Amino acid sequence: MNISRFLSRKETISRNCFRKLLLKTSDFDYDLPEARIAQIPIEPRDSSRLMVINRGKHEFQHRNFNEIGHFLSPGDLLVINQTKVLPARIMAHKVTGGKVEVLLLKQVEGDKWECLVGGKRVTAGMTLKIDGGPSISILDNLEGSKRLIQFDQSVDLFLESIGEMPLPPYIHEPLKDPNRYQTVYAKQIGSAAAPTAGLHFTKEILHKLSSQGVSICEITLHVGLDTFAPVNEDDPNDHRIHSEWCEITPASANLINQTHRAGHRIIAVGTTSVRTLETAASFAKPDDLVGPFIGSTRLFILPGYQFRVVDAIVTNFHLPRSTLLMLVSAFASRDLILRAYREAIKQEYRFYSFGDAMLIL
Repeated sequence: MNISRFLSRKETISRNCFRKLLLKTSDFDYDLPEARIAQIPIEPRDSSRLMVINRGKHEFQHRNFNEIGHFLSPGDLLVINQTKVLPARIMAHKVTGGKVEVLLLKQVEGDKWECLVGGKRVTAGMTLKIDGGPSISILDNLEGSKRLIQFDQSVDLFLESIGEMPLPPYIHEPLKDPNRYQTVYAKQIGSAAAPTAGLHFTKEILHKLSSQGVSICEITLHVGLDTFAPVNEDDPNDHRIHSEWCEITPASANLINQTHRAGHRIIAVGTTSVRTLETAASFAKPDDLVGPFIGSTRLFILPGYQFRVVDAIVTNFHLPRSTLLMLVSAFASRDLILRAYREAIKQEYRFYSFGDAMLIL
């Protein structure tokens, strides 16, 4: 069976989970002082702050992330995204010597990649050179600065030596330790950006949670750079969300289903885990919550969406007018989330990828 065609059909079915609301993209705007954008990761990882939001009571608590175990119970299932960030920023040059920055976005097949290029007149038919690495052929000009390229040998053999970590555009400070833009449980390489809600976890916290009876389940979604792109349409319902590759194995699906049957909570670490879990609901057998699957998802979660799997979310503070802010607003209501953001700004929380965390219960 063609899995991508099957997934597309299932995604059509999943739209039945939406109750379409009259929305404006401007409804998800807020003013953030530049000083609140975290430029460097805090040390240690788990010393970040944690805002706990109780959706039922509309109450906030201000805690530290290393206290997250106080809000989890034996039998709960923590769902983490095991994706690993590619050191995808590569410096190359034309045969004539002009510098070109290549940012790998997605492996198409074999040594063919979709990428962004920074440089003048980088067009199809051109060859780029990398000092100490493979050569690059520009195969096709895609939309804007996107290009389809092919390496003359496997780039996997060279990435650690020639690639740099692709930090988000709002981070201007150099990253001293590339591992700080990876989760401690990152395994499967393929992301252009980190699933940042997971950056707060340490191996010690994960072990402590396991000791108190919290189970941990691994899923995969490879994050694309489009995750940082704002919604430009006036009506977010008109926005075509980016596609991201994800997977839930049969073993992970079984664990999720068993947790649900036992009456315990499914806690998604990050919006990437949320999208993967809610997509997996379309593959569930009649008596299950989710089903195993592998393929791409374009699930766009807006207010009005009826969540089928996720009971709680660990997340960071997101950019204005972003699909991520819209997702958490769908889970906890736009008014409550924006009120929480105003409180976080007042309390001088750190925002975005290297910022503080939020636990929505």
